[in-house]
Amino acid sequence: MPRYARTIALTALVAGCAAVGPNYTAPPAPRSARYTHEELPAATASAPVHLGSAQRFAASANAAPDWWRTFGSAHLDALVDEALANNPTLEAARATLRQARETYAAQAGSTLYPTVTGKLGVSRNQSNAAGSGQPGDNQTVYSLYNANVGVAYNVDLFGGNRRTLEGLAAQADYQQYQLEAARLAIAGNVATAAFTQAQFSAQRDATQSILTAQRDQLAIARQRFELGATSRADVLALETQTEQTRARLPALESQIEQANHLLAILTGREPGDATIPHFTLDEFELPATLPVVVPSDLVRQRPDIQASAALLHAATAQYGVAVANLYPQVNLSASLGAQALTAGALFGPGSAIWSLAGGLAQPLFNAGLKSAASAAEAGLQAAGANYRETVLQALRNVADALRALDADARVLDAQVAADTAANGALALTSDQYQLGGASYLQLLVAQLQAQQTRIGVIEAQAQRLADSASLFQAVGGGVTMSAAQEKTARTE
Repeated sequence: MPRYARTIALTALVAGCAAVGPNYTAPPAPRSARYTHEELPAATASAPVHLGSAQRFAASANAAPDWWRTFGSAHLDALVDEALANNPTLEAARATLRQARETYAAQAGSTLYPTVTGKLGVSRNQSNAAGSGQPGDNQTVYSLYNANVGVAYNVDLFGGNRRTLEGLAAQADYQQYQLEAARLAIAGNVATAAFTQAQFSAQRDATQSILTAQRDQLAIARQRFELGATSRADVLALETQTEQTRARLPALESQIEQANHLLAILTGREPGDATIPHFTLDEFELPATLPVVVPSDLVRQRPDIQASAALLHAATAQYGVAVANLYPQVNLSASLGAQALTAGALFGPGSAIWSLAGGLAQPLFNAGLKSAASAAEAGLQAAGANYRETVLQALRNVADALRALDADARVLDAQVAADTAANGALALTSDQYQLGGASYLQLLVAQLQAQQTRIGVIEAQAQRLADSASLFQAVGGGVTMSAAQEKTARTE
């Protein structure tokens, strides 16, 4: 038995020196050093300070793991924390990660180490003289006791088992990155839904003010029509405008509620039982500095790219397994035990039995093995193409977000200028009305224009917040599990 143990150890050592099939190497980083064809400015256009002013792009800066806190809303922070703790999608991702790790551990336990089994048995037997070729009819009844320990080991001579473990480890890495990608998506969805709720709430309030002004304007027009000072067509035109404004209110109310429903399920609560805070655009701070990592760092930071790389690693290992199946398989087995007619003599002198066996199996003809290797090679090529597609889409995400932020700032600047002009006109008309130089109808028209330009400012302000969150997501967000969360994911 000691000689067998040494043989197993020596064979395992030799087997560890070779593994057929290609070794995985990380794909090369993107060649370009920037995301857009034209150089981006160092900062966006400026806007009034109370609306966020200019945003500076910090090259090679990494996003904070809790990037959503840069928006300065305690309500948003609480909802994101709740979503990361209770979201069912994350719960499923954590369970899938544990499953992948346990699958790896199970396979490792059965392939890296010899299989050892123990057996203890007793049988009652009867034999006669004729059965042993002797004359007579003598019969013998006896009990047979036996005990043995068996050891079996598959010598991984060409690395098939190790490639299998390598693939399972890559699958576990894939689930790890899928979990991180889900966390990033959940945080981004909560932030975007909060901005959406605040935008629609502000638009609803502005639309309600417009409707009030239009109703007052319509009332005056009807009085003027009764006095013969205006036409019926003018009254009907104002009625149409008023009803069109009123028709926009239910849609805005519905959009607010839909945002609340989304926030409820993101936090793992039922929409009917959830109390969602009321957000306002004024409670959010626009991040003054935005991270822009270089493309070579992006591929190491974005979890979806890392997940795609893990699938490429798994496909490489699976191809190695298919190639290893074309080579001989070596199996070793040994057993040591005892056999006796009485239990007391089971482990006594002369009761020992042992066996030592080795086997070599070489496929002589199996056309399916070559096809399996070809299929695995095709799978490897597909995984490589999918990885490149993931990288390209990630580069596009960042480029789109950067361009959108630059455009958002310029749109907001123009909307603020229009709002300033409309409010200036309103102030002038109000002074003229106080002095009798303008009619009440003119004052209502000026108020209506001011409210309509306010809606434009609201949309631009909310879009700038949403695109800021999109950039945090596009660069990978920094949403990685803490050491405590990692330990929980491993042990739950």
